[in-house]
Amino acid sequence: MEFFRIRKDIPFMRHALVFNIISLITFLLAVFFLSTKGLHFSVEFTGGTLMEVSYAQAPDLRKIREQLESDGFVDPQVQNFGSSRDVLIRVPLTKGAESSKVGEQVMASLIKVGAGGTAPVVKPELKRVEFVGPQVGKELAEDGALALLLVVVGIMLYLAFRFEWRFALSAIIANMHDVVIILGFFAFFQWEFSLPVLAAVLAVLGYSVNESVVVFDRVRETFKKKRGMTTPQVLDHAITSTISRTIITHGSTQMMVTSMLIFGGAALHYFALALTIGILFGIYSSVLVASPLVMWLGVSREQFVKPKVEKQEAVV
Repeated sequence: MEFFRIRKDIPFMRHALVFNIISLITFLLAVFFLSTKGLHFSVEFTGGTLMEVSYAQAPDLRKIREQLESDGFVDPQVQNFGSSRDVLIRVPLTKGAESSKVGEQVMASLIKVGAGGTAPVVKPELKRVEFVGPQVGKELAEDGALALLLVVVGIMLYLAFRFEWRFALSAIIANMHDVVIILGFFAFFQWEFSLPVLAAVLAVLGYSVNESVVVFDRVRETFKKKRGMTTPQVLDHAITSTISRTIITHGSTQMMVTSMLIFGGAALHYFALALTIGILFGIYSSVLVASPLVMWLGVSREQFVKPKVEKQEAVV
């Protein structure tokens, strides 16, 4: 299925060096911010108190968040849970604070806010309260890092078996480029890195691999079918011929992600933001990072087209 077809190949490889220099600078900046600022981990990783409360009518989450911040809670997470009347609150671990009293302090803040609307004050009903210790958060962070590592290793093995080593190495570098840049954004802006964001990073890895595989499959096909074309021309033709497919798949996905980013509220904001960054850089890396690397590693038609062997006539 194609919305349109570009008749003349776009010379992407002509500007490959410029784009890769920009990409290298962006990558190094992401590594710099990760090493200096680090990630701003959520309660799941750092430890803290988790509470689920219920109201008689839908409360104003913004007012609850502002009240908690004014009462001294740093970066509280407030989101709906199940219905608009059920609220999930996460409060980070604070030095010197007793875990048993944190719940009481949060409930006191909630009583100040009430449910909004016509009722001046409505006491929320506490359904459950849980305390996540720093040791549990540390284990969760280690498990998340291990999951990310296993996914990366699995992708590397898949690419190594699926493609010739030049393609596999280029795709691996492009995928690592996407992940590091996403983490760099979160480190630079100090956005909260939570379990949903980790899930988004893992999803971006698979998404980026899929895009690279599609482009590389078209490169192999073009090498076998098109003769008389140089390697840069083959790469330009392969990328140009997949643009329509890229617009359809990535555009459809980004429409859904954008709706989550705009209407999903605080619960889905950073999840959708990570996916948005990953989708944009996934397209960029597949076209302007992985493909030039394949070209510079010396891919050629001879690696895919076996020379014809002339049969010798039998001697009588």
